[in-house]
Amino acid sequence: MKRRELILLLGGAAIAPRVLRAQQMPVIGLLSGRSPGEAAGLVAAFHQGLAETGCVEGRNVAIEYRWAEGQYDRLPALAADLVGRKVDVIAAIAAPSTLAAKNTTSTIPIVFLTGSDPVGDGLVASLAHPGGNATGFTVPNVDLMPQRLELLSELVPQARVVALLVNPNNPTAERNISDVQEAAYVKGVDLRIVKADTESEIEAAFATLVQFQVGAVAVGGDPFFNSRREQLAAVASRFAVLAIYEYREFPAAGGLISYGPSLTGTWRAVGIHVGRILKGAKPADLPVQQPTTFELVVNLKTATALGLTVPPSILARADEVIE
Repeated sequence: MKRRELILLLGGAAIAPRVLRAQQMPVIGLLSGRSPGEAAGLVAAFHQGLAETGCVEGRNVAIEYRWAEGQYDRLPALAADLVGRKVDVIAAIAAPSTLAAKNTTSTIPIVFLTGSDPVGDGLVASLAHPGGNATGFTVPNVDLMPQRLELLSELVPQARVVALLVNPNNPTAERNISDVQEAAYVKGVDLRIVKADTESEIEAAFATLVQFQVGAVAVGGDPFFNSRREQLAAVASRFAVLAIYEYREFPAAGGLISYGPSLTGTWRAVGIHVGRILKGAKPADLPVQQPTTFELVVNLKTATALGLTVPPSILARADEVIE
């Protein structure tokens, strides 16, 4: 055998185990309706959660990312692509992604993060005993709406008309509207529904709020809205509309106030659950979890620009005040 052929043969023998290890490396599919750029910090939190279970991308796990970039009609095809690639587990972020994943596979483990009702959506048999291939985290957006309406009442006690901004393409939108209408009725508030699923419709929605003389608006939880938080904050400021949001990322981007769980904390928790499943845990045996702490964040600079004096009662309860 020639020396060159021997070197190539030995070299191939050295490379083969590395290739085999790469082929055997577990693969995570991350499915989201967001855009990759604006979700960079959240992906870092997901990686942190994975690392806490000993899973590191590129070292002992691989990740296939699929981003719908606000176009929820793409999610079924993206989910089917991940299933076709035989990923070992799917991390499905938000209700549209979760439902797309669940409708595509009943065998590949799914760890979801959803703001809807996972039992009502047919994702799990119960929160304590999921019983199938899916488990994860549910953020009680609708359950928190009475508190958000109460915060709006404290900010603008004279407002008798408030609005809810929803994305009609979100598969849980209609049920969320019904639940929020019930909360508004109990509160004695006249609720108007405005819808938007594009950047231009966000502009039109806020113009409609001014036309209706709406005192304040609650922005519904939705990946598209989360990815357009800078635009939402800017438009609300331009139309002088008081708005409350779900996550602290909105006040950080110039929004007025938010009340909800830590978004980075929930992404980190999803990463931990994914790592546990890769280590051998079964989704059917992992209870669906809910956040137990919620953040109240106020942007005083925005309040001043709106000519609003934030009541001391809110400032005293705030976990963070942005000045």
